[in-house]
Amino acid sequence: MSDFTQKKIDYKQYVVDSQLRYFKPHATKIEKSFAEEISFSLTQNFKFISPKFFYDKKGSNLFESICLLPEYYPTRTEISILKKLKDDLPSYLDENIQLVELGSGASVKTRLLLDIFTRLQTKTEYFPIDISEILTESSEQLLRDYDTLHITGIIDTYEGGLEFLKNYDEKKNLIIFLGSSYGNFTPDDGKLFLEKIFSTMKSGDLFLIGLDLVKDENILESAYDDSQGITAKFNLNVLSRINDELDADFNIDNFSHYSIYNKDDQRIEMNLKSLVSQSIIIGKSNLSLNLNKGELIHTEYSHKYKLSQITELLNCAGFQIKHTWLDDDSYFSVTLASKN
Repeated sequence: MSDFTQKKIDYKQYVVDSQLRYFKPHATKIEKSFAEEISFSLTQNFKFISPKFFYDKKGSNLFESICLLPEYYPTRTEISILKKLKDDLPSYLDENIQLVELGSGASVKTRLLLDIFTRLQTKTEYFPIDISEILTESSEQLLRDYDTLHITGIIDTYEGGLEFLKNYDEKKNLIIFLGSSYGNFTPDDGKLFLEKIFSTMKSGDLFLIGLDLVKDENILESAYDDSQGITAKFNLNVLSRINDELDADFNIDNFSHYSIYNKDDQRIEMNLKSLVSQSIIIGKSNLSLNLNKGELIHTEYSHKYKLSQITELLNCAGFQIKHTWLDDDSYFSVTLASKN
């Protein structure tokens, strides 16, 4: 049995039409993973919830609202850079290269890349990988706007999706990882993840990564604690998801959003603060959780980088940097690298 045949057994395939299909791990696999991870992460001395669990349907919609906030510069700044790629990126592509996206979300930025691909190709193959079901909705919207587009979605973690695609076919891929999502990893986990991406790539594959840069801390802190409280709702929603999917009894009113910039470690640290001493039951994780007043549950890091650090990260993982684009204020970077 080939590796890819085995991967297909672990996934259920849904065929919508000749241009759209998606693969999803069997439901028991997803539920077990969520319950097991929560059971582990909330029983550590340093309690945490992985940021990948932010993105259920409501969480994904809230994040799209965050991207429109005046304080939240990363999305609009990265978009301004991606618009510049229409002149430079085609020279690195060929007519058969496929587009693979880690964390497709609502596909706003994806369209800027698809505009480039569909101008170069008579048929464009797009593989979005996203843990959220929003992938199916955004894919249907894309197909209404791009006649020559064919989509194979993978509803899974980044790691699961990459493994699924590793032996999918022999065509070259451009893997894109935008929004500075890489900054959510700890430094050690981030290095392992870059190595994971590199190991699943074929010779000649390309990797495009968007990373947020170090800047004034007032700009950074405002971006992650907005005046409208949308980021707070986004952060708190992960507790609602645990309630709904894992049979827990978190009282959302007993928590607040708490975010600071750690200058030494160059990162925003986002947390949920317990406003009272309390006990919570999480049924499907077989967990009874006790929290003290003021105790924090860490939910996300958002690391910021210097250009020299980006070069070092990619080189250490084995990548060869091809080009780096910046916005006019040098707030954000988009870097193209390859596996040769």
